Amino acid sequence: MTATTETTPKPSINVTPLIDVLLVMLIIFMVAAPLKPSRFAAKLPSEPDHQKAAPNPKTLVVTIDPDRTLKLNGLSDMGTVDDTSKLSMKLVSLFQERTKNRVYRDELLARLDLPEELRIERTVFIKAPRGIPYGEVVRVMDGLKGAGAEPIGLQLDDLK
Repeated sequence: MTATTETTPKPSINVTPLIDVLLVMLIIFMVAAPLKPSRFAAKLPSEPDHQKAAPNPKTLVVTIDPDRTLKLNGLSDMGTVDDTSKLSMKLVSLFQERTKNRVYRDELLARLDLPEELRIERTVFIKAPRGIPYGEVVRVMDGLKGAGAEPIGLQLDDLK
């Protein structure tokens, strides 16, 4: 070995400034942690006025009865959970009529930058009893999607 390699110091990292930075960050987080909200604030609806509000005429509600038959806004004989073809045909004709009459979704009424097909009101809600199997509700949802419904919402059977 030569004399220059023996006297050359080995490189090492000075970690003292890193520990100082870590300590400062730890103090900042300890001070900021109590300022974070510790619970989730939910906005609950107020008590309902016992006045009857007229339902929106654009609202479509598919009701699944306990005997697995389907209704659309109270119209009976829309098929069953296993055969949603009558319901799908009714929805397709209804959506075509809405396209012809230009019945737009309220939030997309002024959105002229979107194509008309996307602005048409096609929202459908499913109202089913709690005891019905999940797979049967999904089968109805598939039929609604096939008819062009979008979005599809779920409604509890206790709500009117």
